[in-house]
Amino acid sequence: MNITVVALGKIGLPLAVQFASRGHQVIGADVNRAVVDQVNRGEEPFPGEAHLAEKLAAVVADGRLTATTDTAAAVAQAQAVVVVVPLFVNADSEPDFGWMDSATQDIGRGLKAGTLVSYETTLPVGTTRGRWKPLLESESGLVEGEDFHLVFSPERVLTGRVFADLRKYPKLVGGLSDAGAKEAVAFYEQVLEFDERPDLERGNGVWDLGSAEAAEMAKLAETTYRDVNIGLANQFGRFAASHSIDVYQVIEASNSQPYSHIHRPGIAVGGHCIPVYPRLYLWNDPTATVVRAAREANAAMPAYAVGLAKGAYGDLTGARVVVLGAAYRGGVKETAFSGVFPTVDALRAEGAQVTVHDPMYSDDELRELGFEPASLGTPVDVAVVQADHADYTNLTEQDLPGVKVIVDGRRHLDGEAFPEATVLVVGKA
Repeated sequence: MNITVVALGKIGLPLAVQFASRGHQVIGADVNRAVVDQVNRGEEPFPGEAHLAEKLAAVVADGRLTATTDTAAAVAQAQAVVVVVPLFVNADSEPDFGWMDSATQDIGRGLKAGTLVSYETTLPVGTTRGRWKPLLESESGLVEGEDFHLVFSPERVLTGRVFADLRKYPKLVGGLSDAGAKEAVAFYEQVLEFDERPDLERGNGVWDLGSAEAAEMAKLAETTYRDVNIGLANQFGRFAASHSIDVYQVIEASNSQPYSHIHRPGIAVGGHCIPVYPRLYLWNDPTATVVRAAREANAAMPAYAVGLAKGAYGDLTGARVVVLGAAYRGGVKETAFSGVFPTVDALRAEGAQVTVHDPMYSDDELRELGFEPASLGTPVDVAVVQADHADYTNLTEQDLPGVKVIVDGRRHLDGEAFPEATVLVVGKA
């Protein structure tokens, strides 16, 4: 099968490699010439994705994967088109369809009869039918359901483990017609393989949810659930800490029976997914007070963590404060909606001299993000753990000489390694 994947980012490129690894001919389309050139050389454009380097090199070497900046030309050669173009949210928490609209217009210009188009980018409910269908029809002159089929099939993977997650989780599909859904199920059954999941009554594989809207909502529901759960955990943590209760013991006890699945509190919720998709849901359902309250609770946690530091240290004016971790989570070189930004802003508002350390970023990269880089071993007064990088697990006083207060936003450090410092864990008295 000839397949085009539109957008070769941290999800799109592994998908293209997966499809090519199953024996199909794949063209990856991306607007970034540098990324296209790297892919055509068989070089991964970003670090940290397990098995991507070797798999990419193999499928490029045998000619099963090529890349181009000409999306319309790539689509014109395809029997199936998979779209993973990013959808952004603006300052007013409204979806910004700019990049996706542009890509969809390019897809429409190259679209031929008999093609399946599948959007995998997380979308507000109704977008596939209400926005992409008329735009593709207008650009192509074709009729959806007669000349081509359009479906929504959300990506459900985490960067760093995409290939494993593709096997582990059911592939959800929702079409605009029964015929389109059947074609999408057949397509994904050819390009994916699944682990055995005896825990699933329906079994692992491709699941047809009956409509594009149901598939769109399923992705929003599973990610919004996580944000709401974390928001609840954060509120539990703040209350527990104010009453000298160890919330982690409370959560462990609660989760010891099968009806409780409380997540862990923390300094921030970051990444492309959990902080963003609840906003897309709220765009559809502005009356969802529970979702809105959770988003507000989570957004307040960086300032809360800085408040803990101030409460333990005193006036932070002029204090040397290092924030450990620019990435939104450990082991991933990505700062999308990372807690580092509001944490640094809150510290600067208190008059602190703020530096940022991250083992995955060079000093120049940290400066480009607007931070003054820090080096371990440099004297500091206060440290705030923002990302749970593996490198931070074994930190000692030698790494943070002179530190008086540590706020561990991820319950990640060994507190006993800092006997001279006050170590505070978010959510723990």
